[in-house]
Amino acid sequence: MKKILIPTDFSKHAEYALKVAAQIAKKNDGEIILLHMLELPHQASDAVGSGTDIPEIMFFKNAALRRLEEIMDEDYLDGIKVSEVIQFELAFDGILKISQTNNVDLIVMGSHGASGYKEMFIGSNAEKVVRNSEVPVLIIKKEENDFKVDNFVFASDFADEIKKPFQKVVDFANKFDATLHLAMINTPNNFKPTSESNDIMDKFTAGFTINKFETHIYNETNVEKGILNFSNSIDADLIGMSTHGRKGLSHFFNGSISEDLVNHAARPVVTFKI
Repeated sequence: MKKILIPTDFSKHAEYALKVAAQIAKKNDGEIILLHMLELPHQASDAVGSGTDIPEIMFFKNAALRRLEEIMDEDYLDGIKVSEVIQFELAFDGILKISQTNNVDLIVMGSHGASGYKEMFIGSNAEKVVRNSEVPVLIIKKEENDFKVDNFVFASDFADEIKKPFQKVVDFANKFDATLHLAMINTPNNFKPTSESNDIMDKFTAGFTINKFETHIYNETNVEKGILNFSNSIDADLIGMSTHGRKGLSHFFNGSISEDLVNHAARPVVTFKI
């Protein structure tokens, strides 16, 4: 976690994310890239690309630069290398491009979540980034003045395809010296006997060096509810999930538990792309 990207729209939730990123950067001798996206009308974007100076565009750009400079002077960023980027692009596209071109290790985003029709038809930039990002994405919902991860829940079915991203989960837990709580959620539609579940988790973890971990089987009516209730029961500091990054109709009909958690969980959520 040496290079951390924080997209900001200058909202309070973006500030929550930046404060957490600052704490992570200080613990890992890391640096922060602070990104602001200027989403312009199509005609204005063409003008920028052709090098034409449009007063309105320059006004918003200069205003954003001033705001970024103010943020970079905040006390909680003292001692951290911070760079600023302003991108003329849709937020979702720009976040992914900047993360790739700068080889970031972690994206930290603030989110207030969504529900009902807003969740179905609009979604959020955080949800889209979670679905598509190749690097881990940490979602922060509220102010965390002392961000610590003592108890880290990672819920999964522990299939073989999870093993590749799971190494990043282990690295994340070990860096925070957290107890990694591996949870298999048993539901009526996908029930496994305890002995089978334990065997699956034992075989899955055999090839990894995890400093501290426990395995759990939790019964619930659906997976999302099981993750949330189990996390509440142990007062977890962080919930982790892997995501397939489904798109299009496949995503619409199958949904994504990771994205549901981003919208509904009150606790921080970190996702890892399969």
